[in-house]
Amino acid sequence: MFDSLGSLFIIASMGVCFKLIRPGNIGPDTAVNVINTSVINFFFPALCFKVISTADIDKSILLLPLSATITILLSLLISFVTYAVIGKLTILSKGEKGVLILTSSFGNVTFLGLLLLTDLYGKNAAEYVLIYDLFAVTPLVWLVGTAIASYYGSGEKPTTKKILKPVLKLPPVWALFSGFLANFSGLRLPSFLTKTLELMSMPIVPLMIFSIGLTLTVPKLKYLTISIPAIVTKLFLAPLITFGVALLLDINGIVLKSTVMEAAMPTMILTLTISSQYKLDNNLNTFVILFSTVISLITLPTTAWLIQGY
Repeated sequence: MFDSLGSLFIIASMGVCFKLIRPGNIGPDTAVNVINTSVINFFFPALCFKVISTADIDKSILLLPLSATITILLSLLISFVTYAVIGKLTILSKGEKGVLILTSSFGNVTFLGLLLLTDLYGKNAAEYVLIYDLFAVTPLVWLVGTAIASYYGSGEKPTTKKILKPVLKLPPVWALFSGFLANFSGLRLPSFLTKTLELMSMPIVPLMIFSIGLTLTVPKLKYLTISIPAIVTKLFLAPLITFGVALLLDINGIVLKSTVMEAAMPTMILTLTISSQYKLDNNLNTFVILFSTVISLITLPTTAWLIQGY
């Protein structure tokens, strides 16, 4: 795991270098947009279909979304109460509160989770990552996350159409359902298509980590202090909550380990998109992503060690 985390740090640093040097006179915003669009519309759907169409799906795997949903909702509640209290003790803008609540609850479960879980538990762990994300995290981001962002931001108000439309238009969601259909029908793809899907799956993690480096900015000193409760909730409380929920749901083995590790992931990159849309504090959002990712270099291996006997 330490090798994987070290590799991610180097790749993110390359993104920072790209931002500073601007090769080809390409700005970081343009590069991030191209990377994110390519991954979401082409590479990630290929991975979703490839993994789910060949997965060995059982009852315990299908409990992952329930565990994730409970963890995220409790994290949101804890963070909401925490920052309501802190807001009475110090000056926090609504935009800052909104960012801190979002970033404390939604993790980088796919792009970082894919690398670490497959490294820890083998290639089959990819199916746990995708089901955890696309059946729980992604819907909650767009259903609950956008409502929170709208409340604390000054952007447009969410409507049912505006909330559901992004989810239904996501190619990975359709690829996931197509993968289930292929799996249950016993469909077997020709070898050249399987190889194509495999090749398209390979660049996802480095591209998304590279994009983190492209978004980094110099933080304000205030960000360090106000983000600590969000970091504690995301990296410490969330995996603890998930562990308890998993035991109650009788989840065990690699599935239990996977769901706890997913809950322990640092802040989700997608929260930046929501912050921007609803005019929250984007610089604070970027800082929490970076801060939580750096701290996770310690917390993730520790979490993996603590649960290795279950």
